[in-house]
Amino acid sequence: MYSIYLKHPQICTDTRKIIPGCLFFCLKGENFDGNRFATQALEQGAAYVVTENTELTNHPRCIVVQDSLKALQELAAEHRRNLEIPVIGITGTNGKTTTKELIATVLKTKFKISFTQGNFNNHIGVPLTLLSIPADTEIAIVEMGANHPGEIRTLVNIAEPDCGLITNVGKAHLEGFGSFEGVVKTKSELYDYFRAKENAFIFLDKDNEVLCQVSTGLNSIGYGLEGEELYVKGKLHACAPFLAFEWEHEGKTYDVNTHLIGAYNVKNALAAIAIGCHFEVP
Repeated sequence: MYSIYLKHPQICTDTRKIIPGCLFFCLKGENFDGNRFATQALEQGAAYVVTENTELTNHPRCIVVQDSLKALQELAAEHRRNLEIPVIGITGTNGKTTTKELIATVLKTKFKISFTQGNFNNHIGVPLTLLSIPADTEIAIVEMGANHPGEIRTLVNIAEPDCGLITNVGKAHLEGFGSFEGVVKTKSELYDYFRAKENAFIFLDKDNEVLCQVSTGLNSIGYGLEGEELYVKGKLHACAPFLAFEWEHEGKTYDVNTHLIGAYNVKNALAAIAIGCHFEVP
């Protein structure tokens, strides 16, 4: 399947958005079954269809699998393993999409990057993000979300990030996690992955006591507003309504005036700055 993907790298999962020459995956959900539209996808221009419909086993342009979603995820994992580039993984209760956008804004001034579009951060979105990464990409940024325990573990095993961060842990979506401790444990699945990965490291909000506690033993690059031993240290100037702050790195201080609203965004900005400094963005 990977050799077919390399010839047809456009992935589609919706017949309303068919791209001629694409590889179409027939996904299923509670209220839909893409397998019903396998032949329609071919008629609309798909080069190949990945389907669970065994009646299409002998069709020359159909790849019949037991589980289309699992096939999508395994294809994405295979593509990631063939990309010899750094992958930055991001999760957190709040701010992960904003932080991802800020990191992308910083890194693209120096690198050819690829990053999660919108909030494509779930069990379908992450594979689609990975499969959209072109061969000339130098750094990829993958956002990962979760509503239930174990989801981050599944996503990191597909994306295999080399470094990353948890923006924060909060009490959103408690119904899926059972408790605040469940949220912390689920988000920390990113850290658990890094513990088992050689040369992995994290960008860490040193002001966040919970993140500091659960990141014990990891190689970390710290940022924050307090403390002395920080890779990047910030100081809030104003937020009326736009965020203005300064940041310090290696003895040099820089002033920043943003179009961001909300003092909480200073942490998201400092995360992007820390990553930019690490990757030697001027």
